[in-house]
Amino acid sequence: MRSAGEYFRSWFGRFEAVAWPQLDPWLYLPAATLAVLGLLMVLNTTYFLGLEKTGDAFHFFKLQLCHIAAGLAVLALLSQLSLRGLRRLVAPLMVVALVMLVALWIPGLGVVRGGARRWLRLGPLLAEPSELAKFAMVFFLADLLSRRQERMNAFATGPLPAFIAVGPLALLILKQPDFGNTVMVVMLLFAMLFAAGARLKHLGAAGGGALAVLALQAVAKPYRIRRLSAFLDPWQAARGAGFQLIQSFIALGAGGGWGVGLGAGRQKMFYLPQAHTDFVFAVVGEEFGLLGAIIVLALFGAILMRGMRVAHEEPDPFASLLAVGLTALLTLQALVNMAVVIGLVPTKGLPLPFLSYGGTAMVMAMAALGTLLALARRPAVR
Repeated sequence: MRSAGEYFRSWFGRFEAVAWPQLDPWLYLPAATLAVLGLLMVLNTTYFLGLEKTGDAFHFFKLQLCHIAAGLAVLALLSQLSLRGLRRLVAPLMVVALVMLVALWIPGLGVVRGGARRWLRLGPLLAEPSELAKFAMVFFLADLLSRRQERMNAFATGPLPAFIAVGPLALLILKQPDFGNTVMVVMLLFAMLFAAGARLKHLGAAGGGALAVLALQAVAKPYRIRRLSAFLDPWQAARGAGFQLIQSFIALGAGGGWGVGLGAGRQKMFYLPQAHTDFVFAVVGEEFGLLGAIIVLALFGAILMRGMRVAHEEPDPFASLLAVGLTALLTLQALVNMAVVIGLVPTKGLPLPFLSYGGTAMVMAMAALGTLLALARRPAVR
């Protein structure tokens, strides 16, 4: 009878024993820097919040340490997997993600906050299924599109099956409602279709249709109309929908070029809503200034450049598309989050990878990084 370890290895494929120093520093060093900065920002932005909510100023900081520890465990596991092991994750990840998205609507499991049903209660833990869904979708699309590369020239045999497959996932996320993550799913889909060789005229036509649907959804709910109006002119609703964006502008303006110094920012003191999650970049801008904001942008840029280099050098179509999708998952979401904070796009409610407070988001960011690390060292072990 086989041991549990033997069964695990036979299912996931051969593990490639690799020491930590052999992992790609162009991936893990920028991510580690962002995670350390994020930990400082969580302590910085939740000190008074923790006192008010729990009586423990370090409550959220200690939870974030647990999130990072869990994320590192997932990263360590995924970074050791072979390509065969990664392929075997495609179906289980997608099934689990869909089950969790459906389970949100089971009484007692789905948790409603702020009018949205986005969190799933798993015993003492809360999970956000949409974060896992994006990660699972990248694996699924990498597998689907890599098998259809010879048929990508025809819309019916190339892009269309991908749209049909991703549609139910996007609808389940939109139903929560979670417009921001729905937009992310669509962006990831188009990025991977482009990388797979879909024709630009097909992507353009489908993109026009997708934009029309998203535009209709953007004005389908009163609160979305208020957000859009606040984005166009936040000062007309300074005490309402525009309040958060105005406070973000104040934080960024106060930071100037060099910042007011770590811990010296004022907007985090109950002025800026979601200072530890969606708008943590505004606190970075206030306390570290334009220089700090540029450094954060450069760190994500390093991950983008290295991830795309891995995809370019990878001869296996599945591995190459997986690298594209995971790199896009980390960097596109970061770009959208920062664009929201500086007022370039309407508020979306997306966390900033590695920096924002949150359990599921941190674990899935680490999972994406761990998979990229596994792909980055493949040429060295062939």
